[in-house]
Amino acid sequence: MTLQLLICTIDEGINSVAQLILTPAEGISYVISWQHSGNENNIQVPSQLIRDDISIYHLQGRGLSRNRNNALRHATAQLCLIADDDCRYTHEWLQTVIKTFEEHTATDLATFKMKSDYCQKIYPTQPHDLQKPARKYYPTSFEIAFRREKVIGNIQFNENFGLGSAVFHCCEEEIFIHDAISRGLQCWFYPITIVEHNHPTTDTSRATEPHILMAKGAYLYIGYRSKMLLYPFAIAWKTARMHHSSYFRSLWYLFKGLKHIIKHPKLATQGLL
Repeated sequence: MTLQLLICTIDEGINSVAQLILTPAEGISYVISWQHSGNENNIQVPSQLIRDDISIYHLQGRGLSRNRNNALRHATAQLCLIADDDCRYTHEWLQTVIKTFEEHTATDLATFKMKSDYCQKIYPTQPHDLQKPARKYYPTSFEIAFRREKVIGNIQFNENFGLGSAVFHCCEEEIFIHDAISRGLQCWFYPITIVEHNHPTTDTSRATEPHILMAKGAYLYIGYRSKMLLYPFAIAWKTARMHHSSYFRSLWYLFKGLKHIIKHPKLATQGLL
């Protein structure tokens, strides 16, 4: 099987991508979606990225989900792995992704584990169906891989969510998986490490920002409709405890995001094609 890493970067981030790229290997290739915010004019493509197994596509403007979708549009391999410009890989890890899909032929989308000295996530110890997610588990975008033919023309990243969107600045990966499940894709978590990421994620570095909290509130409408009025209290308490912030401020923005998407429900379905 062939595997393609879908790498998103913006502006001078292109200079970091070269550290991600491995030596050429059969069946492995890279799609780089390079977003331009308009603040740079003279950034050149690093010479290390000029290779036959690397394709670079440009995109004007902002929005991480827009950037992800641009990479999706240009994907050609059988398997796709979401990547950021600050991720690190090994050949063994990438082969593990391929092997997992070869062994689990019914799996359409898989999430894996990351190695990080910075972010200590709690992972289940056994594979599990993401339709019934394990307690305290949440996916991170660069842990997601999928069969391209199952995704293209079926779902995409909801561009109303993610960094750089108008209102909701996270939860795009949770919605992507939710939409995949709603379309009938078989989505599983496998407790296997496939990437290293020693930098803060959005959930750890920006957890108290209004647009992050609003996104989490909005996602409750999408993923936890029956409990959407109860969960904000738990999320606000956890945010206040972990980040030494105001419980009531967090609660305010969580409910503000929930109210916004209830008022504009079409924002929730933009990822469905």
